[in-house]
Amino acid sequence: MDPVTRERATQDRTAEPLTEYVQRISRRIRGFDRRHPLLWDLHLTGFWVLAALIDHLGGGWRTITRNPDTPGWLLLTLSLGFTLPLLLRRTHPTAVLLALTPVALVDAWTGAALQAALLQLLVVFHIALRRPPRTLWWATALIIIPIAVMAARHPRGSADEDIVPVLMSIVVAAAIGITVRTRRAHTEALEDRARRLEIERDQQARLAAAAERARIAREMHDIIGHNLSVITGLADGGRYAAAKSPDRAAEALHAISTTSRQALTEIRRLLDVLRDEDRPPPPDLTPQPTLTDLDHLLEGVRSAGLPVRTTLRGTPTLPAGRQLTVYRVIQESLTNTLKHAGPGATSHIELSYEEQGAVTVTVTDTGRGGELNGSPGRGLPGMRERTALYGGTLEAGPLAPPARGWRVHLHLPEESPQ
Repeated sequence: MDPVTRERATQDRTAEPLTEYVQRISRRIRGFDRRHPLLWDLHLTGFWVLAALIDHLGGGWRTITRNPDTPGWLLLTLSLGFTLPLLLRRTHPTAVLLALTPVALVDAWTGAALQAALLQLLVVFHIALRRPPRTLWWATALIIIPIAVMAARHPRGSADEDIVPVLMSIVVAAAIGITVRTRRAHTEALEDRARRLEIERDQQARLAAAAERARIAREMHDIIGHNLSVITGLADGGRYAAAKSPDRAAEALHAISTTSRQALTEIRRLLDVLRDEDRPPPPDLTPQPTLTDLDHLLEGVRSAGLPVRTTLRGTPTLPAGRQLTVYRVIQESLTNTLKHAGPGATSHIELSYEEQGAVTVTVTDTGRGGELNGSPGRGLPGMRERTALYGGTLEAGPLAPPARGWRVHLHLPEESPQ
């Protein structure tokens, strides 16, 4: 490393801690100011009072005065008049400037020209910081009037030499106040935006969690509800067959065992989604049956004692998501038939495939359809939620008299073009 680069690196290392130190001190001062504003104002006001008194008692005012014969008591009064009102400079800056104006007029009329008059610029800074910008116009006038009086009564060179420097000082003080005000407003806007983004992030997380819980609840309901209904039907059939046909009873027990294992496998695959998030998920854990699994579903329902007929029109060309919706609607409809239709009921499924992914499904049964209306649960809401994902419609209700039974009608429209 050459000497110039080494020197610059050393300067950077030494400058950075100093910058951090200054920022840390600044944060501490601002924090103290926020916690104890009155105590801070008392300290600063006391400092300016002390500085004005030192200027008066030490005779420093004589270096710029235009009337060395100004009485001492008047100088003391003017010094206190310029400094004591500063205690309220932050809460009532316009009132403080109005209070300083008579003091400044007396100072200009007598020619004392105390340096404490420059403290009016501190009030201008606070006006620019906390009041509407138009306030600066009359504040400038209140400061210039005493200067004009002094230039007229106690001239020293041209009037420009008295007024122009004061005007420039007012502009600088106002510019600093406006800059600090803009920076504060920008910081507050950023903090407010950060808070709103944090709230929105929490809301999105809660919505996502709620949607995931609803999805898992639908899947659990479809898996457990259907398989338990099939198992119940098989168990009832096996109980009746046990006395007369042991072979049929053994077949029912075997079907119960197979259905139970299948349900447990699907539940395990579904619950694997909820495991520790730190572990990477293996692919395709969530059970996603398709229409190719429909025959297996119907076999299980038939083995549970529910005769099912199917009518198919068209060629199935549905994407996986729509196939899952059709499968779950048929599964839930058959499950409700098993649970509520009663003995001797039959079911009929009509599947009509149309172009561009449109499909119509009608599931009817011949059971006690009216009783399902009073059965609460997640089945029908779950079917409607699945249907709404694809902009479809779902109708469910008892058949019109004199017919008996229940009807579920699903229609998924054509896929929207990408």
